[in-house]
Amino acid sequence: MIAPQGREATIKRTLSQQENLVANGKFIGSLVLIIIGALLAGRVCSADIKIAWVDMQKAGNECNAGKEAKKALTEAAGKLQRLINEKQKDIQQMKESLEKQGLMLDPEVRAAREKYLQTKLRDFQRWGEDVQNEFNQKRIEMERNVSSGLAKVAQEIGVKDNYTLILNKSENIVLFGSESIDITDQVVKAYDVQNR
Repeated sequence: MIAPQGREATIKRTLSQQENLVANGKFIGSLVLIIIGALLAGRVCSADIKIAWVDMQKAGNECNAGKEAKKALTEAAGKLQRLINEKQKDIQQMKESLEKQGLMLDPEVRAAREKYLQTKLRDFQRWGEDVQNEFNQKRIEMERNVSSGLAKVAQEIGVKDNYTLILNKSENIVLFGSESIDITDQVVKAYDVQNR
């Protein structure tokens, strides 16, 4: 488990990232609405407007690559947690040993051991932060790979099936969408076929 200071920094970074995503999402949402308005305004009389939406989050969770990535991340997290627990146990044992022997030790020896324990604890905290950051980067990279592959497939379907516009329901841009224009399952199937 990462020390409280490490958790605070991680939480602050995560909140900052989420704020950036919300701001970007609002900008993208506004941009999409403007584009939809322009498309519809230019084609009011036209009957060939074809719009669909894809729930990219659902697609990422349901496609084979997404399931494999999630499984790999779960296994990596389990291994990482076991390693963290081992290191914490070692540090805890050192601390308990020092507390038991503390009164019997020479003050200089005690001070040296306390300093060594503090160094080990600091190293563990830094290591924990580094490992957490590496894990998060790996997760983001895996999600990005699956997401970009799904987006590419959605674009291919859009071209092949003559869609005017395909929206991403996961971005909270689509406030309502009829299930009849949901092509999420079609995108997942096509992506899985391409990535066999």
